[in-house]
Amino acid sequence: MGDYLRPVSLDEALAALARPWTVLAGGTDFYPARVGRAIDENVLDISGIDALRGIEATSNGWRLGATATWSELIETALPPVFDGLKQAAREVGGRQIQNAGTVAGNLCNASPAADGVPPLLALDAEVELAGRAGTRRLPLAAFITGNRRTVLAPGELLVAIHVPRPSRLARSAFLKLGARRYLVISIAMAAATLEIEERRVVAARIAVGACSAVAQRLPALETALAGSAVDALAERVDARHLAPLSPIDDVRGSAAYRQDAVVTLLRRLLGSFA
Repeated sequence: MGDYLRPVSLDEALAALARPWTVLAGGTDFYPARVGRAIDENVLDISGIDALRGIEATSNGWRLGATATWSELIETALPPVFDGLKQAAREVGGRQIQNAGTVAGNLCNASPAADGVPPLLALDAEVELAGRAGTRRLPLAAFITGNRRTVLAPGELLVAIHVPRPSRLARSAFLKLGARRYLVISIAMAAATLEIEERRVVAARIAVGACSAVAQRLPALETALAGSAVDALAERVDARHLAPLSPIDDVRGSAAYRQDAVVTLLRRLLGSFA
């Protein structure tokens, strides 16, 4: 049996990380992965650290603390640019999972099918990492490096997610394809954030998940959408825009199916902005 520690300050948590610990926040990935066996690793439970809680506006955007839950995100009054992330939050398991699971934990778990990653990529989110030597911030796109892999160094914690404030009116949306409507791992998913002036797209950020080891932005599609009327976006989607993707065959769908499905998913997603 390993040790269990529930620090009440970030300094205490970072000091503990001088030796190896498995970090626990909501536990919605931790416990299912250990069904049927004893927990023998050292567990660092960060749920008691006040500095990691909450969702708040800042001078240039918003800060989501590392222990902010999906339910907290859904219930917090936020502008329309967060609508896509809230839609994704409602797709993360059932209500009990949403009450316990954290947005930051979804990123650290680094599953290719993590529902939170595409909408946060489309929001241009950054992550804040803290260690005993100080803090650093980097784009979410640079944080997840592969299936279950991140750039977190030994002794570091993800302490917050930062979302910049758009310079114009912005809206976002999220759409997920699964074998059933709820409680399902994605076959494919897509998120979009659009900055709009006079019903035309000034800037677009589009991301697709579950179709690569890491969710990917689609720069060619983003460029193609710039200047388009919001009621004519779906027709701009072309299979050639999917070059950054590398879907696989698995029990949920073939690579070819995913490739075709993503085109339809993106057209439906962009059509929702009309």
